[in-house]
Amino acid sequence: MSLSAQLKFDAQGMLPAIARDAATGEVLMLAYMNAEAVDLTVTTGKVHYYSRSRRKLWMKGESSGHIQTVREIRYDCDADCLLLTVEQEGSACHTGHHSCFYRIWDEGDTRVDGEKQVDAAAIYGRQDILDAVYHVIQERRQNPTEKSYVASLFAKGLDKILGKIGEEATETAVAGKGGNPEEVVYEAADLFFHTLILLGYYDLPPERVYAELRRRFGLSGIEEKENRNK
Repeated sequence: MSLSAQLKFDAQGMLPAIARDAATGEVLMLAYMNAEAVDLTVTTGKVHYYSRSRRKLWMKGESSGHIQTVREIRYDCDADCLLLTVEQEGSACHTGHHSCFYRIWDEGDTRVDGEKQVDAAAIYGRQDILDAVYHVIQERRQNPTEKSYVASLFAKGLDKILGKIGEEATETAVAGKGGNPEEVVYEAADLFFHTLILLGYYDLPPERVYAELRRRFGLSGIEEKENRNK
């Protein structure tokens, strides 16, 4: 009996499917499948979903290249929800974040002038603030204004961006030599920020850097360097 034949779809012929990262166990996204999407996922090994808004079957990553390769499929006790363990190429979220669940609600959330605007510290966890800043950088790039520092750097081109990174790296080194921890933190933040602008220039989300660090994790520095030179 096929997997789809064992599942209980709702009145619209759908059921929710949760995807998690095979390497980390992190929840990546939630979408919906119909029976055809389930069957295609099983037969191709690539995750397919059904878009309720577009009323269309689609393969994850068919346009972006951010495909999901199936490693395991589980279904719950009621057979009306799937849990997919996948190898994720690139980012699962259309915003460029590795996971769609990058926002963290906190009771410290604040509203400004009645708008649903919240403090970055309240929404983003420590590990996600780089993703949040990168997202804002890309927004500034795509919707430039005269008052945007980020937009001005993009307008001046790659050499200007690289020059700022060199400048901030030097200032970080000077702060380290000076021995003031607060100055080190301040200058390192500037260096991180301008490095994110460089990543944005090449449309490289921070997840690409995270993935490279995960690849190196557990390797000695000497071993990693030797492997790089082979």
